Formats: sequence, C-alpha cells, structure tokens
Amino acid sequence: MPNVGLILSGCGVKDGSEVNEAVLSAYFLDKAGAKIIFMAPDVQQEAVNHVTGQPEREKRNVLVESARIARGNIRNIKEVKADELDAVVLPGGFGAVKNLCNFASEGANAKTHPEVARLLQEMHRAKKPIGAVCISPAVVAAVFKETPVKPLLTIGTDKSTSETLEKMNARHENHPVHEIAVDRENLIVSTPAYMLGERVSEVAVGIEKLVGEVLSLASRKIVQASSP
Repeated sequence: MPNVGLILSGCGVKDGSEVNEAVLSAYFLDKAGAKIIFMAPDVQQEAVNHVTGQPEREKRNVLVESARIARGNIRNIKEVKADELDAVVLPGGFGAVKNLCNFASEGANAKTHPEVARLLQEMHRAKKPIGAVCISPAVVAAVFKETPVKPLLTIGTDKSTSETLEKMNARHENHPVHEIAVDRENLIVSTPAYMLGERVSEVAVGIEKLVGEVLSLASRKIVQASSP
C-alpha cells in the first residue's frame, strides 16, 4: 500500500483547497488502495465569504481549516518527511496560490511556504512523484524556479497563466480538462481540473487519470527500491 501525502491549503475554493478537487483526489487514492496522509501548513490565512466573494475581517488557520476536509486526521506539514511518503498530490483552489505560495499576488516572483518547498524538493531528490491539480502547478513552478529543474506542467489553456509559469522556468503544455501532462523526467503529473472544467464530473476524469499515473510512477520507484 503506497503512502501518499495530500497537501491541503484550507477549506474552500476562494481561500483554501477546492473541496471537490481535494475530495476527488482522496477518493481516487483510497479507491486505488493508497494510504492518505493529509497535511497542511500551520499558518493564518485571509478568509473569504464564499457567498459574497468578499474578504472577511477574521483570519483563519490553514491547518485547522484543512482538518475539515481530512475529518480531523491531519498533520502539520513541517512534521512530514519524504521518506514517509511514496508520492504527494496537491489539490487546487486559491489557497494553493495564497497559502502554499504567493503566486496569486506576486506572479512570477512568487515564493513558496518554506515547509512546502522543503517537502517537494525532498520528494524530487528522492525521485518520488508529485501530482498537481488545477492551479497548484504554480506551487511546483515556484518551488523549482531557482533550481536546474524545469518542470513540465499544465494549467489548461489560459495563456496569461501559462506564460507566467514559463517565466518561472517551467515548461507548459495545453491540455483539456480530462487530460494530464506527464513530466517523466521529473516525475510530475498535472491536470487542469477547475481551471477549465465547469462540472464535477468533468473534473473527476482528469483527477482520476492523474492519481492513476502518480501511483504508477510511485509503484515503479517502490519496485526499484526493493530490487537487489
């Protein structure tokens, strides 16, 4: 049974993880027999009223909010090391580009939360796969933009966003909602999800493919590690 980290960024598309993407990622991982390790950074976030779309006066904690999706079974990402995991998946939602990195405000100058960057870099060095859903490929680009790694990613077909990712040393491929981009050199898989999709059934197709490819890449690594 592979251990897969699911990196959350809060609860709700406008200030945290996109809930459908997070749940679908968890569902397809569980259906495939993976053990899911939910995690999030322990930081405060700006809260958004999801009815009005307006900012709230209060701030909320990303770890505490993410625990709503994980049914309370969640860990602070700073406590998680790559040697515990066989793969990681990042759902999208604005939290990915507000709380895991600041791409939403800084674009190509984005910086990543240090513990998120640390874990993804550990995973890459260990040659363990990373899955990125919706806008979360921006997190991956931010993590590796000042390294020799040039990740191949997709956020769908949005020209402005894809050009910004390319300014961050990433390579971008256009893909429809039901497809995935696979970077076999760096073991990174991405899918557009709600960057393009309007229906949960559409989004589910790409996420299921992403999870399948991430687990396939992880299984190859597990077999290699166990070979004499």
